[in-house]
Amino acid sequence: MHELSIVQGVVELCEQHCGGRRVLAVTLEIGSLSGAVPEALEFCFEAATKGTLLEGAELEIERVEATGYCSDCGVVSPVETYFDSCPSCGAPALLLRTGEEMRVKDLEVE
Repeated sequence: MHELSIVQGVVELCEQHCGGRRVLAVTLEIGSLSGAVPEALEFCFEAATKGTLLEGAELEIERVEATGYCSDCGVVSPVETYFDSCPSCGAPALLLRTGEEMRVKDLEVE
């Protein structure tokens, strides 16, 4: 389960940026094609934060749907996989615009 190592990295990052203050809430952006399972991140969060400045913090996960840009017709459309074709003109390849995000969006501290 790589989600545990992701959450451990989030904890380290937040501790580096919280100025030694207790963290009350963390908001993560997770793209639908990032490879991370939001429910698994939530499951690991409590265990990974024990004994840290994030212990007891609320975790909010904002899911970012994947979108792709068609360089042939200029349409931006939702995608479900890396291999989706353009729904407008049928072009075989779309340039991914969103969906791979995995970042700390917001950090609330005391």
